[in-house]
Amino acid sequence: MRILHVIHGLNPAYGGPPRIALNLAAAQAGSGNEVHLLCYENPSASSQIEAIIRRIGCHDRVTFHWLPPPGAVERYFAREARQWARRFLGTAPPDILHLHSVWDSLVRVVAAEAARADVPYVILLNGMLDPWSLAQKPLKKRLALLAAYRRMLDGAAALHCGNEDEVRGIAPLKLKPPTAVIPNGVGPHEIAMLPPRGTFVSAHPRLAGRRYILFLSRLHYKKGVDVLAEAFAGFAPHHSDVDLVVAGPDGGAQHDFEQAVARAGLQQRVHITGPLYAEQKWAVLVDAACFCLPSHQEGFSMAITEALACGCPPIISEGCHFPEVAASGAGLVVPMEAGAFTQAFLQIFGEPGRLAEMSRRARELALARYTWPLIAQQTLDLYSSILAGRRQPAAAGRCACTSW
Repeated sequence: MRILHVIHGLNPAYGGPPRIALNLAAAQAGSGNEVHLLCYENPSASSQIEAIIRRIGCHDRVTFHWLPPPGAVERYFAREARQWARRFLGTAPPDILHLHSVWDSLVRVVAAEAARADVPYVILLNGMLDPWSLAQKPLKKRLALLAAYRRMLDGAAALHCGNEDEVRGIAPLKLKPPTAVIPNGVGPHEIAMLPPRGTFVSAHPRLAGRRYILFLSRLHYKKGVDVLAEAFAGFAPHHSDVDLVVAGPDGGAQHDFEQAVARAGLQQRVHITGPLYAEQKWAVLVDAACFCLPSHQEGFSMAITEALACGCPPIISEGCHFPEVAASGAGLVVPMEAGAFTQAFLQIFGEPGRLAEMSRRARELALARYTWPLIAQQTLDLYSSILAGRRQPAAAGRCACTSW
């Protein structure tokens, strides 16, 4: 099967979507498919991107198509992207496209060119149409839907959702395509290459002899860093040997988080490392006692999945939409309240052996259900179903539009 993945960029600072696109492309290529990936270049992050591509192992299996870094005009109109897509789809069209975003001009124009060439496409929503997400800048998003993006969404062969909660969340939009629930995963080869326990702590002497709770995400309001600060402040007096490590790029909330930590007098017990990628990311996960993500909303969090694979029990909010964590005994899912997280921390650190048992179950859950070869096969089955349906007489006459 010939597959084209499309994503705006691969800068790891963008969070989970770049890792999803790369890992999925690599896993599909590993099962014998011809896989291409289109994105814009990002010179400022080229070394980090190259390191991730090589660790995932897709540098020699996936064909990358790099568009020049976009200026303001290209970001809005994506004219270069449209020209590239028209050439690519017109000469040797793929069987199917997998688009990794919603609110992006690159994705929009490539979808339009795919419709024009009568090539089906699947859109991975990444939680972008969740009610909480739509409530952020709601007027702008309503206008975008009216102007072009509803047409793009309705033209898809399928909408790729991370979980059943996401399917229920988009129901009020009354979009036309069917939905497919396919989670994200972890690479078995990456888990086999985990750094030895103690690697991160040895590089951070202040953590020597101490346990820590890990937050690994953007410091952004969406991620609940205000809740995290308050929750840790309530927990810290009860366990003086447990610190908090906060790893991720500043998404606009770091200053307020630091102020909250200072007001609680916890500067010596909260360690803000900045973003950690590749080996450093895995090292901080391996050494953590548990992982915490008090997010308002997630599609299917890569950070949670990677924490599971490292045997790092997740303590997460209901908004993460990952009930399997609690159902399997691999971690805890709690309401989006600081007090609830404080009590969760007290519970798991107060019961001897609880963290070790959760750690075992976390790794088992990840390896049994969330590895990229398993996920890739689910996407390939979806593609095959779409292509088989199009070969039926009822599938004829698909509308093609070129003005999105």
